[in-house]
Amino acid sequence: MSNQNTGAEAVKKPGVFSRIGRGFRNMRGEMSRVVWPSRKQVMNNTAVVLVFMAIAAVIIGGFDTGLSWILRQAFGA
Repeated sequence: MSNQNTGAEAVKKPGVFSRIGRGFRNMRGEMSRVVWPSRKQVMNNTAVVLVFMAIAAVIIGGFDTGLSWILRQAFGA
Protein backbone atom coordinates (compact mmCIF):
# COMPACT_ATOMS: atom_id res chain seq x y z
CA MET A 1 0.00 0.00 0.00
CA SER A 2 1.25 3.45 -0.83
CA ASN A 3 1.05 6.49 1.40
CA GLN A 4 -0.86 8.79 -0.99
CA ASN A 5 -3.32 11.49 0.06
CA THR A 6 -6.90 10.75 -0.85
CA GLY A 7 -7.49 14.36 -1.81
CA ALA A 8 -9.53 15.21 1.26
CA GLU A 9 -6.47 16.31 3.19
CA ALA A 10 -4.85 18.20 0.32
CA VAL A 11 -7.83 20.52 -0.47
CA LYS A 12 -9.55 22.25 2.41
CA LYS A 13 -13.11 23.33 1.71
CA PRO A 14 -13.92 26.97 2.66
CA GLY A 15 -16.33 27.52 5.53
CA VAL A 16 -20.03 28.09 5.05
CA PHE A 17 -19.86 31.81 5.91
CA SER A 18 -17.01 32.47 3.49
CA ARG A 19 -18.97 30.71 0.73
CA ILE A 20 -22.06 32.81 1.50
CA GLY A 21 -19.96 35.97 1.49
CA ARG A 22 -18.38 35.01 -1.83
CA GLY A 23 -21.85 34.40 -3.25
CA PHE A 24 -23.00 37.88 -2.23
CA ARG A 25 -19.85 39.46 -3.70
CA ASN A 26 -20.42 37.61 -6.96
CA MET A 27 -24.07 38.68 -6.99
CA ARG A 28 -23.11 42.31 -6.43
CA GLY A 29 -20.63 42.13 -9.31
CA GLU A 30 -23.26 40.66 -11.62
CA MET A 31 -25.81 43.31 -10.64
CA SER A 32 -23.34 46.05 -11.60
CA ARG A 33 -23.20 44.58 -15.13
CA VAL A 34 -26.97 44.62 -15.63
CA VAL A 35 -28.24 47.15 -18.17
CA TRP A 36 -31.40 48.56 -16.62
CA PRO A 37 -34.17 49.81 -18.94
CA SER A 38 -35.16 53.45 -18.96
CA ARG A 39 -38.46 54.62 -17.51
CA LYS A 40 -39.81 55.13 -21.04
CA GLN A 41 -38.93 51.53 -22.00
CA VAL A 42 -40.58 50.18 -18.86
CA MET A 43 -43.76 52.16 -19.51
CA ASN A 44 -43.83 51.05 -23.16
CA ASN A 45 -43.31 47.38 -22.27
CA THR A 46 -45.98 47.59 -19.57
CA ALA A 47 -48.46 49.06 -22.06
CA VAL A 48 -47.70 46.30 -24.58
CA VAL A 49 -48.25 43.61 -21.93
CA LEU A 50 -51.54 45.16 -20.79
CA VAL A 51 -52.84 45.40 -24.38
CA PHE A 52 -51.97 41.76 -25.10
CA MET A 53 -53.56 40.68 -21.81
CA ALA A 54 -56.76 42.52 -22.74
CA ILE A 55 -56.78 40.90 -26.20
CA ALA A 56 -56.21 37.45 -24.67
CA ALA A 57 -59.01 38.05 -22.14
CA VAL A 58 -61.44 38.96 -24.94
CA ILE A 59 -60.47 35.90 -26.99
CA ILE A 60 -60.73 33.50 -24.04
CA GLY A 61 -63.99 35.10 -22.92
CA GLY A 62 -65.36 34.72 -26.44
CA PHE A 63 -64.40 31.05 -26.57
CA ASP A 64 -65.94 30.50 -23.15
CA THR A 65 -69.19 32.23 -24.09
CA GLY A 66 -69.37 30.39 -27.42
CA LEU A 67 -68.70 26.98 -25.92
CA SER A 68 -71.19 27.63 -23.10
CA TRP A 69 -73.84 28.53 -25.68
CA ILE A 70 -73.07 25.40 -27.72
CA LEU A 71 -73.28 23.19 -24.64
CA ARG A 72 -76.57 24.79 -23.55
CA GLN A 73 -77.99 24.17 -27.03
CA ALA A 74 -76.71 20.59 -27.12
CA PHE A 75 -77.90 19.54 -23.66
CA GLY A 76 -80.94 21.82 -23.35
CA ALA A 77 -80.14 23.44 -20.04
